[in-house]
Amino acid sequence: MRSKPLNPASALLLALVPMAAWAAWLGWDQLRDVHPDGSETGPYEAWQVIGLVLTLLPAVCWAAYRRRVADAVVGTTGGLVAAVGYDWWDDGGILLVGLGMVAAGCLGVTVLVSALVTAVTPERPQG
Repeated sequence: MRSKPLNPASALLLALVPMAAWAAWLGWDQLRDVHPDGSETGPYEAWQVIGLVLTLLPAVCWAAYRRRVADAVVGTTGGLVAAVGYDWWDDGGILLVGLGMVAAGCLGVTVLVSALVTAVTPERPQG
């Protein structure tokens, strides 16, 4: 499994995907749901997060298939953290905790998916 070195242009292009996906799936939903007992949930529903993940998955798989693992991991994680940071900027003192959790989760999943895709994809001859 030979991965190509990081390509900044490719990583930047891959960073745009989670930024747009965050805006489409989660960025518009800012209201928490208040239940009759006074508890709050949200602002996101499970279907929104699932939609975000399913939107990011093809881009990560495509990059890993082309042996651009570093681009997939750095671009996707960086783009998602940037989108989350922009959206959550004024949410108070736990911003860094939330960003850290998003970064760790995205990093772990993109590494795992990239490893699986490259493991099952035959290496193409160079030239």
